[in-house]
Amino acid sequence: MSTQPYAAEQPERSDIDRLQGAAVLEFGANWCGICAAAQPLISQALADKAGLRHIKVEDGSGRPLGRSFGVKLWPTLVFLQDGKEVARVVRPGSAQDVSDGLAKLTT
Repeated sequence: MSTQPYAAEQPERSDIDRLQGAAVLEFGANWCGICAAAQPLISQALADKAGLRHIKVEDGSGRPLGRSFGVKLWPTLVFLQDGKEVARVVRPGSAQDVSDGLAKLTT
């Protein structure tokens, strides 16, 4: 699930705000070593969440979606329930860090 690259094309913030149900919005960059190192941890935590929407967005200077969420470090995972942030994990160090964020979602 997390092995897909970060998408250069970003959804609009209004589209994110209108999402229904649970979703994980992940900010990072394809060239980011810390992001690459975190992917196995993220994949492990999401492994049994096949129906969960996981949106990977390339972030960087001048990228409005990341700025609207106040993203400063990568990877940043924003856990959303019906378009509202319910948890956030920045630079997860373990799969448990991601699972703790997932626990805030009702899937």
